[in-house]
Amino acid sequence: MAADFPPAQKRRAILLLIVAQVLALALWFSGTAVLPGLRTAFHLGDFASAAMTSAVQAGFILGTLVSAGLGLADRIDPRRYFRGACLVAAAANAALLLPLHDPALAPPVAIAARLLTGLCMAGIYPVGMKLAAGWARRDAGPGGRGDLGLLVGLLVGALTLGSALPHLFIGLSADLDWRLVIAASSLAAVLAAWLIGRVQPGPGHAPAPRFEMRAVLQAWTAPGLRLANLGYLGHMWELYAMWAWIVVFLQAAFASSLPADAALGLARFGGFAVIAAGSLGCVIAGLSADRIGRTAVTAIAMAVSGGCAAVTPLFFDAGPVWLLALCLVWGVAVVADSAQFSASVTELADRHLVGTMLTAQVCAGFALTLIPIHLVPELAAAFGWRWALMPLALGPVVGIAAMLRLRARPEAAALAGGRR
Repeated sequence: MAADFPPAQKRRAILLLIVAQVLALALWFSGTAVLPGLRTAFHLGDFASAAMTSAVQAGFILGTLVSAGLGLADRIDPRRYFRGACLVAAAANAALLLPLHDPALAPPVAIAARLLTGLCMAGIYPVGMKLAAGWARRDAGPGGRGDLGLLVGLLVGALTLGSALPHLFIGLSADLDWRLVIAASSLAAVLAAWLIGRVQPGPGHAPAPRFEMRAVLQAWTAPGLRLANLGYLGHMWELYAMWAWIVVFLQAAFASSLPADAALGLARFGGFAVIAAGSLGCVIAGLSADRIGRTAVTAIAMAVSGGCAAVTPLFFDAGPVWLLALCLVWGVAVVADSAQFSASVTELADRHLVGTMLTAQVCAGFALTLIPIHLVPELAAAFGWRWALMPLALGPVVGIAAMLRLRARPEAAALAGGRR
């Protein structure tokens, strides 16, 4: 089967797709990166500030359900779908630049803009995964050299780098106006819309399986799928809350030993580095999972990330160098396993239910993220930022237990060509 894949065309298509994903997904955390400026401009309180991140998650959940239920990725050329989603999301993000001075009107407008941005992400991230999967080799058996795990890992790595970009934009200058970050991320999405038209679908490109609402329960009644989904939920409990609050956490820690301006600047660059480091983790995990197994890689990644979360109080005042070192390791591990949960469900589910099972997994995972995203600032207010991120370690504990149980089950033989 590998001979059917022209190497040069495959490399070009995947490279263009990765660049388009990085540019488009800068929209995901653009509002979070400039939250201090948005708080002032849109009169946001603590709850509304947290909602600026959770609204994107909620929009993504709704968008995924609508897209899958209507079969939009099958009825529309996925490249056109991706392009349209980019352009609408860019416009929604740019709506934050509107001059709104009414303290009653401004917060709901800002949150609605982020909700619409998240809604459009359902036409970008999953559709990009589908285009990448069209180029994947899926050779089975102990001697097979499939690369599904690597390709989906590359796409999640692109999501990770794109999510980090707004922190880089704002970190480049302490005096950079937040409006420039919003404008730059919107322009990046417009460029992504142009690039996606140059991505050639792979030889394995096919309509995605139809979403079947009546079959959703199988995601939780079939033992193998249930364990894979529990692993994913444990992973998601930690991931987006860590990404959403890492800059604020670092700033609070650095403020004890650095002047306020220096603490903020270092926290912004640190936040970019921590999130962007996850791109490396995604590639390493993708290569490893295709060779040593998905349950092994996901369990190891969660053990490292959960361990980092658990010891954050010990490193909080250890100094910027030691805390950044810990958080960089955490950043690599916290997202490394993400793509492998999707790959696992693809391999474990009945072929005609793959679309339904992936939708059920993604929707449940992103719905769960709303809890820790709002919980972290509440914990910080009650106990201080030293302790606020430690409870994120609870998710990996559950996830590791689920993946080790899956590893022991006969269904796990279907993972990565027999590599559990």
